[in-house]
Formats: sequence, structure tokens, C-alpha cells
Amino acid sequence: MKGKSQQLNSSTLPAGRQAPQPSSRGAQFNPHNRFEKNIHCTDHIEGIDDWEVSEQKTQYIEQEAKTLVNKVDSPDVGMGYSMNPYAGCEHGCIYCYARNAHEYWGYSAGIDFESRIIVRKNAPQLFRKFLLNKNWDASPIMLSGNTDCYQPAEQKFHLTRSLLEIANDFNQPIGIITKNAWIMKDKELLKKMAGKKIVSVLITITSLNEDLRRAMEPRTTTAKQRLRTIEELSQAGVRVGVMMGPMIPGLNDHEMQGIMKAAKNAGASFTAYTFIRLNGAIKLLFHDWLQKTFPERADKVWHLIEQSHGGKVNDSRFGIRMRGEGEIASLINQQYKKYGKLYKMNEEEWGFDRTIFRRPGEQGRLF
Repeated sequence: MKGKSQQLNSSTLPAGRQAPQPSSRGAQFNPHNRFEKNIHCTDHIEGIDDWEVSEQKTQYIEQEAKTLVNKVDSPDVGMGYSMNPYAGCEHGCIYCYARNAHEYWGYSAGIDFESRIIVRKNAPQLFRKFLLNKNWDASPIMLSGNTDCYQPAEQKFHLTRSLLEIANDFNQPIGIITKNAWIMKDKELLKKMAGKKIVSVLITITSLNEDLRRAMEPRTTTAKQRLRTIEELSQAGVRVGVMMGPMIPGLNDHEMQGIMKAAKNAGASFTAYTFIRLNGAIKLLFHDWLQKTFPERADKVWHLIEQSHGGKVNDSRFGIRMRGEGEIASLINQQYKKYGKLYKMNEEEWGFDRTIFRRPGEQGRLF
């Protein structure tokens, strides 16, 4: 690659635990954790570190967390509070912004993020305790503000289900964002919550192209299954929308209309989107993945991303970082508005009902 991009070819990546692409992982290596002083690497493929080359099986690391609900200060994400029962995500989406957070736990943002899943096993107890706080005002809480609450770990631990049951008991408004059809296991509960206007669901669809989906989001459900999920939840009376994010110029940005149309036909009533941003270790992971997965257009895609972030691939400024700037980002935004209007998305007047929040044993309260 030319210019700045030459600094990111595979031979100059920071030392880490290098490994060939595992068959079902998104990241292709473990970049060095910026919080660690020591660097671990494989000097010889035939040496004592050979175990690192084989595909790493998923490990569930159970943890007693201290807190669960977090206040969100960013104005770009559309939520005031979030909670995540799992840290790390087995879906393995190569672009995921949550990867960097895994470094705080002493792991890498690469393969570790996808294979070492922290399970906050006391999440239900923490959530109930949080809602019992007399000063809590029933503000909506996003479930999956960081990692997917319906990732494969949910099939074993059922923490998301427990959190929804508690929210239903308290009439606490909940927003959910997921790309996993496992949410259908909770359809009846979501139906009850929808009847009280205390739940709203966003299903993420980044591509209708199955080959791209499989490469970019290796352990997620297909777009066809996600559309079926939108349809079934919508028919059950649950408010459902589609998240088209991230839009990546040169890869999936041309699919916005198709995704929006398909989601509308399935019953989605509202939309959201984000523009690709590659902060921290994600920059290294995505570049490496791009060169190996789409070598014939990797340079073009990389430069298009740079053109949309002032010559870089990341912008930390609020109001811009999730939308990008410049001609390409502007064209995507224009598409979003045009097709949203064409398919009559985002027209409903809808809001969570916070007036019915109650603590067990209390009458409903008005805020």
C-alpha cells in the first residue's frame, strides 16, 4: 500500500501471538495488549509454542462482577445506560469496536476476544439490586451496548433471559441489539414486555451477501435467519428495527437499500446505521483480515475508509466518529435518508412507557 498504509503490511505488525486464520474465527492473530509490559510471540512455528497455532477452543470464564449497569456518556450511540452480561463475543465480527475493551481484562483484542468469554454470572442479582435503588428513574437500558447478549454463551448460561425476566417484573424499559436468532427463544417474554411498551429490538444486518457475512461475521446467523427473526418478532407485536452497521465503503455500503427494503418487508419499522471506524487494535486486525480476505481490493477499501476520517481510519470526535465525514460518508448518509423515506421507516411516534415502573410490592409510579 502507498503512503501511510505501507506501515501496516503483515510483516510489520506489532509482535503478538501470530497464527494462521482459524477456520471459524474473525481475527487472524492476537495483537499485543497495550496494557501488558511483556510481549509474547512465536519465534519458530515448530517450537514449543505450537499450541498457539491451532484453533483455540472457546473458554467461558465465570466472574463475580461488581457492577452491571453503566452510564453511557457518548452521544453517538443512542442510549443513556447499558448492561452486558458477557465480555468478549464468540461471534467474531472483525470490525467490532468492543474488541479493545477486552484488553482491560488482560486479554488480546484478537482471537482472545472471540474465544475467552467472561461470564458475569451474578448479573441478575446485580440488576435486581440496581433497580431497587430508590433513586432510579426507569430510564431505558440497552442490553448489548457492547457485546451481543445472545451470543452462543447465552445458550449455556441464560443470563439475558434472567435479566429480561427481572425487567419484566419491574416494568423496566429495555432496548436490545443483536444479530443472533437465539433471541427467538425469548419471544413470548418479549411479547409480554412489548404489550407494556417496555422493550424495543434492533437486529443488525450488515450484508445480504452470505459469503461476505461469513467472512466478516464468522459465527453469526445468516441474513436470511435475521430477516426471519424480524418477521416473527414483528408478528408477535414486538417493535423491531434494523441496524445497518458498520457500513464499509467498497465492501457493503452498496447494500443499504437492499437491507432496508428486506427489513421493511419483514416488518421492521425503524432503522439505524454506523460508519466503520477502526480504533486501537481493531485497526491492525481489520487491515490484516482485509489483506488476506480481499487482497484484490484491500488497498481501495482501506483508502476509502481513510478518506472518510480525515486521512486516518479512526476519529474519536463525538458526532463524527460513528458517521464519518467527507464525500463518501456523506453519500452513505444521503442513501440512508433517501431509502428510509422511500420505505417509510422511522415514521412512527413511539416511546418507552416509564410510568409503569414499579418495585415488587409497590404500586406503579409516575415520573
